Formats: sequence, structure tokens, C-alpha cells
Amino acid sequence: MAADTPTCTAFDHHRLIARGPLAEVVRATKQALDAGAAGPVLIFDDANGQPVEADLRGSLDEVMARLAVAPAAARGPGRPRLGVVAREVTLLPRHWDWLGRQSGGVSATLRRLVEHAARDQQARARQAQETTDRVMRVIAGDLPGYEEAARALYRGDRARFTALTSAWPTDVRQHLQALATPAWPSAD
Repeated sequence: MAADTPTCTAFDHHRLIARGPLAEVVRATKQALDAGAAGPVLIFDDANGQPVEADLRGSLDEVMARLAVAPAAARGPGRPRLGVVAREVTLLPRHWDWLGRQSGGVSATLRRLVEHAARDQQARARQAQETTDRVMRVIAGDLPGYEEAARALYRGDRARFTALTSAWPTDVRQHLQALATPAWPSAD
């Protein structure tokens, strides 16, 4: 799977159901529910740790049909073929002046700055911490050592995080460790 392909992960309480593109995860989740999943069944966006809402009522065909329609219906104003969305940006006059002097124009310069920041290690580490924490709070918040594991995550203490999560259910532990990987200092 390509690194830039958005992925999701679904859990039936502490058991992994599926990981991959949203359509595949929703399909597997619906099948798990139909087979008697104990629940709660949750789907998370792997990029940000946010829960993914999917209407799992009805047959598998109905669920997949709704899923195929949802992204198009959710699309708002902008340039749909490029995926561009216009929003207001407020800057000081000196910032506008600087942006105006850059090659490619204001929008192209802002896109380059955002891409550069997204590649920055500290930004990636912070994003990984926040993503891991969102998922961990929901699926492991009731597990022993949760609060200390969260502290270790934000301190960048991989060894402590690993030790504190070692007794957690395997699927939960492995998923959280994978999400947290970019949060650890490169020396680890």
C-alpha cells in the first residue's frame, strides 16, 4: 500500500478487525458485526486518530453504497478536481508583502511552506503523539497504566511506553506502538 494512501483501523473492543483503506475496513467491520462482534466497534483514521463515522445499518451492499456516496456529498466549495478548498488567511502586511515577492504566487508559496512543515521531524513527532493519544484514550483508557503510558508518550520515553503497554491486549499494544513510532527520538 502506498505511504500516502489514507488508512483506517477498526477494533471490536480490544481486538483488531481490519486496517487499510476505508472501504476495506468498513466492509470487514460490517462483516464482523454480522458475525456477532461483541463491541464496541470503532473505526479510527490512522492519520489523526479521529473516529470515523460509518453507517453500518442494513446489508453489506447498502453500507457500501452509502459509503461510496458519502465523500461526494460531503464535498464543499472549491476546485473539486484539484481538491483545493478556499479559506480565509489573516496575515500582517509584512507577511503579505513577503508572500507577494515569492515565485509562484501566494497560494503556491503557502502550499510549499505547509509541505515543508509537514515533513519537519518535530511536527511529525507531535502529530504522532496526538494521534496515538486520541486512539489510546478511547481503546485503552480503562487499561492498567494508561495515564503513565500517556505521560511516557509525551515525554518521548519509548522504553517506558513499551514497558507500560506490554501487558495490554496484543492488537491494542501493536497498533498504538505503530502509531507512536514517529514520536520517538531518532536515536532510539
